[in-house]
Amino acid sequence: MPQSRIYLDHAATTPVLPAAREAMVDALARWHNPSSPHAEGRAAKAALEDARARISAALGWSGKLIFTSGASEALGIALFRAKAGPRFVSAVEHDAVTRAAADADILPVGSDGMVDLGGVSGERPLVAVQHANNETGVLQPLDNLAAEIRAKGGLLLADCAQTAGKLPLLDADFIAVSAHKFGGPPGAGALLVRDLALLEPSGGQEQGNRAGTENLPAIAGMAAALEEGREWLLEAERLRTRLEARLAAAGAEIIAGTCPRIATIGAYRMPGVPSDAQLIQFDMSGIAVSAGSACSSGSLKASRILAAMGWEEAAAREVVRVSFGRSTSEAEIDLFADAWERTASRRRAA
Repeated sequence: MPQSRIYLDHAATTPVLPAAREAMVDALARWHNPSSPHAEGRAAKAALEDARARISAALGWSGKLIFTSGASEALGIALFRAKAGPRFVSAVEHDAVTRAAADADILPVGSDGMVDLGGVSGERPLVAVQHANNETGVLQPLDNLAAEIRAKGGLLLADCAQTAGKLPLLDADFIAVSAHKFGGPPGAGALLVRDLALLEPSGGQEQGNRAGTENLPAIAGMAAALEEGREWLLEAERLRTRLEARLAAAGAEIIAGTCPRIATIGAYRMPGVPSDAQLIQFDMSGIAVSAGSACSSGSLKASRILAAMGWEEAAAREVVRVSFGRSTSEAEIDLFADAWERTASRRRAA
């Protein structure tokens, strides 16, 4: 794509960091199977375990780590194989959760997107809650929720795809992370497990918890990306504040604007202009944003996340998501705000 385009869809995927690319190229020279018993295989295994230790250290995780192909697989492993009773998922979970736990009980949220755990019951329930919502950026108070879930004798599965590598990990029994959300490559992720005894083993690699040869180059890239740090989030917060001031002045509605949100995600309604029309206008202006999550933005359906928060369908269809990355600049934010103002003014003039 032309370099002049502006990319503001980092919540869908963000560019692979140079350090991650270099680590992947280096790991490709160690292409041997980590499960092989010969010297070459043992060397690959040592590199794999080094990456596992580095990722755990970068995340501040003292439990076990199972490598996966991404957060979706990690969530599926926990939902299918946790040694737990009934499954409960919040009404604002990612599609990967709702697909994997189609028969789970749904926990409602308030207009602020916060989960209500009042319906959790049964013996050793498993409760899935997303740390930062991928459409609105709303942050759940997972530390408080974990205490409440454990008071009910349950287990917490935290979807941290949008927060791992950006915010400190919180207390949970299972945590799903995805490399391509923080500058690692697509196709790598992990399920963090407080105690492997909480999972039914499946055989194969990863201490008997996932079959298939580990993707060592992608895992090496994941480790390198995490070690790049998260100081840039302060700039993301500043840029979002700047953007939202301009959008609000132009008549935008800031979704969950008074709620705790991760700095990298903002959702905005342009009254009277459908989101698909907005996306076309922004794309023609050389700006990439989305309507909802990447897994559902190709659908014509209104956001079920906003519906769960009490939004009317017509209003929910007028919302777009803007998400920020390490490379996002003030000039890009200002150009997007200019494009928003032009689109909104044309609507008012019509």
